Amino acid sequence: MHTPDAVDELILTEAATVDGSPTGSRATGTPATGATSGADAPVLCLDAPALAVALAGQGRTVLHRADLLADELDVAAGATDAGAAVAPRVVESWDDPGLADVRLVLLRLPANLNALDELVEAVAAHCHPEVRIVAGARVKHMTRGMNEVLAAHFAEVRASLGVRKCRVLHAAAPLPAARTAAAAWPRSAALPEADLTVVTYGATFAGNRLDPGTRLLLDRVDGLRPAAGADRAVDLGCGSGILAAALARHGWRVTGVDTSRAAVAATAATAAANGLTVAVRRADALADWPAADLDLVVCNPPFHVGTAKDSTPAFRMIRTAARALRPGGDLWCVYNAHLPYLPTLRRDVGPTEIVARDRSYLVTHSVRAR
Repeated sequence: MHTPDAVDELILTEAATVDGSPTGSRATGTPATGATSGADAPVLCLDAPALAVALAGQGRTVLHRADLLADELDVAAGATDAGAAVAPRVVESWDDPGLADVRLVLLRLPANLNALDELVEAVAAHCHPEVRIVAGARVKHMTRGMNEVLAAHFAEVRASLGVRKCRVLHAAAPLPAARTAAAAWPRSAALPEADLTVVTYGATFAGNRLDPGTRLLLDRVDGLRPAAGADRAVDLGCGSGILAAALARHGWRVTGVDTSRAAVAATAATAAANGLTVAVRRADALADWPAADLDLVVCNPPFHVGTAKDSTPAFRMIRTAARALRPGGDLWCVYNAHLPYLPTLRRDVGPTEIVARDRSYLVTHSVRAR
């Protein structure tokens, strides 16, 4: 469960100084200030689950959206624990009519500038014309490029003073073109190396390019063919859907699974752009998948969560894939060579061999133990 940290507290404090702000710093014990007639307007929290929970607990009307499924689930659980009279509502589409009343957006700045660009573009286009953004992060994770992204969509951009190694960026006055210009996201590009058109959203891993790990794995799995009655496959951690599309064009019945909203949307769009059928599912790895159901899983697991190195999701992906594979089913993985996944693959899945490697990555093939 997320609890407000120093970044969240600074965002709340800075939001309280904004004219018309419908929130304050009560989550940290400081009285709210600066409230005006906008006090009843909904607040939009983006990739900021602790803020959504805190504001809902104060009785605010909260809309929220996160890229990671776990963050959205934490908001629902946290709001219940906080005794919120009205639970925060997930914004599933940027066309949500409730966004028109949003005058304040609170945002945890993503390290990915493309992800930030898509969020800021959508806020400028769909929220109230007087909307303001208060966006924060640890100073060590902030770059000048973040200011430039905000300035591409808002006329007024300024930075707060640093507090406890955190800083906030303010943006206001959406540029006139933001309300009328065609959306820049999603974006599509030809990928000759994979013979695919790839469609991506701002937060999609690797964007429209073929990252080195996926390239190495694609070279090994693109030639796999399903057998009669053994054609169920999952691209686990599907990203832009390159592996899922490659399998689908060879006759596999493929589902792209990812915890990222941007990934499942990109995978669906990539499949459609290439005339392929790929189901998508936003889920916590394969934890809820039926046991012994799959014939093939391909996986390029992450070893970061946000800006922090964390292999916990990768180990969970391996364990849940083992459960979802039928005896004799195949798991193909690619990962950075320094990561200690090989013992886990052999213990939790079954016999595992290294089938390809370069200076940075390993590709392994595991067979589900009978």
